Amino acid sequence: MAKPILYGLHLSPPVRSVLLVAKAIGLDLEFREVNLLTGEHKKPEFLEKNPQHTVPTLDDGGLLIWDSHAIATYLIGKYGKDDNLYPKDLYKRALVDQRLHFDSGILFVRLRAIFERIIFFNETTIPQERLDALNQGYEFMDKFLAASPYLGVLPVDKEKYPNLAAWMKRMEELPYYEEANGKSAKELIAFINSKIA
Repeated sequence: MAKPILYGLHLSPPVRSVLLVAKAIGLDLEFREVNLLTGEHKKPEFLEKNPQHTVPTLDDGGLLIWDSHAIATYLIGKYGKDDNLYPKDLYKRALVDQRLHFDSGILFVRLRAIFERIIFFNETTIPQERLDALNQGYEFMDKFLAASPYLGVLPVDKEKYPNLAAWMKRMEELPYYEEANGKSAKELIAFINSKIA
C-alpha cells in the first residue's frame, strides 16, 4: 500500500499540526513541498487536487482532503491504533472538536492576520490591535488549559498565560516534536523576525 501523500510547506503551522498527528499515531507520510511564495499552490496540477489552493492537502490513495483539522481527524480515524487523540466518547470528542473549531475560527485567523501581511505583503510592523486580538485568543487557550492538560509562533508571556506555557513545554517534550514541528517553527519565527521592525 502506498504511503499517504501530504502536500504542504514546512513553515505552515497547519501543515506541521498534521505532521505532529502523523508522528503521534506512527504513520509514515510522503511529504511533497508546495512553495506558496512562488505560487505553486495555484498551478493547475495542484488546483486539480485542491481547488481552494491551501496547504496542507492530503492524497490517500486518490482520496483528497484539505484543511489540517479534517486531515488530522481522518488520519486518526483511519490509521490510529486507539482513540486517545480523537475519542469515540461523544462528550470527549465534542471537546476536541470545540478546540479544533476554536483554532480554525479564532486563533489561526488572528495569527494569519499577522503573518500573511508580513510574508505576502512585506509589512514590517504588527499593528497593536492584531497583537491584542491574538493575546485574547491566548487568554481563551490559557483558560481551556486550566481545566484540562490538553488542548505558537509568537512569544507567549509565561507569567500571563501559565497554562498555555506549560502545555507548550509538554508538546516540546514529545519525542517527535523537533522533527515534526520544532525546527520549522523556529525557521518561521526567524523569518517573521527578519521582516518586522
